Amino acid sequence: MLYLDNAATTVRKPPAVYATLMKSTVFTNGNAGRGTHKKSMDAVRAIVNTQDLIAQLFNISEPQNIVFTQNATYALNTAIYGTLKNGGHVIVTAMDHNSVLRPAYRLGNCTVVNANNVGYVSAEDVEKVIRSDTALIVCTHASNVCGTLQPVYEIGRIAKEHGVPFLIDAAQTAGCAVVDAEEMNADMIAFSGHKGLMGPLGTGGLYVRNPEKLYPLAVGGTGSNSESIVQPDFMPDKFHSGTMNTPAIAALGSGVKYVLDRGVKAINKHERALAMRFRENLLNMDNVKVYGDSASIATVAFNVGKMDSGEVAERLKGRAAVRAGYHCAPLAHRALGTVGTGAVRVSFGLFNSKKDVGKITDYVYRISRNTKG
Repeated sequence: MLYLDNAATTVRKPPAVYATLMKSTVFTNGNAGRGTHKKSMDAVRAIVNTQDLIAQLFNISEPQNIVFTQNATYALNTAIYGTLKNGGHVIVTAMDHNSVLRPAYRLGNCTVVNANNVGYVSAEDVEKVIRSDTALIVCTHASNVCGTLQPVYEIGRIAKEHGVPFLIDAAQTAGCAVVDAEEMNADMIAFSGHKGLMGPLGTGGLYVRNPEKLYPLAVGGTGSNSESIVQPDFMPDKFHSGTMNTPAIAALGSGVKYVLDRGVKAINKHERALAMRFRENLLNMDNVKVYGDSASIATVAFNVGKMDSGEVAERLKGRAAVRAGYHCAPLAHRALGTVGTGAVRVSFGLFNSKKDVGKITDYVYRISRNTKG
């Protein structure tokens, strides 16, 4: 079956990722920070090695300020709740994922910046809603629904000028597009490990520029300062409570190394070329509506006639793995005008080819020809 749901997770990984996961699970499998014996120290080195690789990829000068979580959602929750533990106003956008929107809505004091009909958020609109009590600005780097890239560089500059911390959700772009912590003026970057970074499921993380300003979401055993009941304040232990999933983190490191070796720009060029070819094919179909714009990552959202997106996905079932519905981003669908139907999402990855574009184009064309409206 044709796999085109890379925005959810990449199912095909580099061989080194599987090899590292197996080796670390079977032969190393130590508990990092819990002793000075070889297995424990090997686990520490695996975590540090992956921190170093991600720091290189994101242009981060302090690798110890990268902490690992089970997913990007946990990283985003850590950043949002940890920044706003004493209250304050948070700015989010209509294109954000529920992993941003739900924590912000729970806190109550939030402003949502709307997007236009192609899913683009204006940096000027973000600046207009900054208040004296604004404590955090959050923005996705690229929409998980339609792939539209957001002006995070400009928003980062604005946030810095106003002295407001800036959190970037890079779940969709890490490994697929350039993520530069310095150029983006990012105070925090949340990332997923199992998508563009080619790591296993259950991996993600958070970069924190100023960890002294962030309150940990969870505290507990770290293997350090064990004589104290107070959580360590040094990195990464401040945010690494409990046993780490070291085999998966080590495998993530192998995925990041693969991305570094291939080059993010080369990966982005390959994936976007496939997405743009598919997008152009869809635009030439009379009964198909395409969302977003060409300034995007390799994600294409569309609908066929008046069909519900779920029905289109059902007709593709067994031939192509795509995602339909609301993609955990309800406000994005308001902006795109797809509240009643959701949207079909096709997301290309590094291991897809031009041949795959031809196949999915043919499948969608057949559906569009046999659909009224």
